[in-house]
Amino acid sequence: MKVIIVSGTPGTGKTTLAKSLFNKLKFHYLDANKIISKYRLSEGYDKKRKTMIVDIKNLNGQIIKEMADIKKTKKADGIIIDSHLSHYLPKRLVDFCIITKCDIKELNKRLKKKGFHKEKIKENLQSEIFDICLNEARERGHKLIEVDTTKGFNTYTIYQKIKSKI
Repeated sequence: MKVIIVSGTPGTGKTTLAKSLFNKLKFHYLDANKIISKYRLSEGYDKKRKTMIVDIKNLNGQIIKEMADIKKTKKADGIIIDSHLSHYLPKRLVDFCIITKCDIKELNKRLKKKGFHKEKIKENLQSEIFDICLNEARERGHKLIEVDTTKGFNTYTIYQKIKSKI
């Protein structure tokens, strides 16, 4: 069973891309945010940043359990995991890591539209500028596909890249 993770700075189009590929590939879709909520994996709330603090080790453990359950059912050819934290999964469990990227001006607009707090917008813009998710995924040794979502994306082209490597 193939596993594709879609990661990137919040607002760069991860969920849109992950769901589009889910529809095209007929893989099982796993939303890490739902797992965080369902299993109460938050260690608290950062008031300054106005965001939950997530225990990545516990999140990875729960995602691995969910993956095992999905593999047992054999109802899908693969799994797509959607989260800006998904690149923390061990590379041995992942076939491809797609990192979504976005122009800073466009990302700023998207984050404002989502209602992000001023400090959180600043933090996410800096994360995108410094390619934090991309660099962390590289450090973990993931096979990478970068997708610029600034002006949208072509699901078929991305699908073709994935299919040629699966």
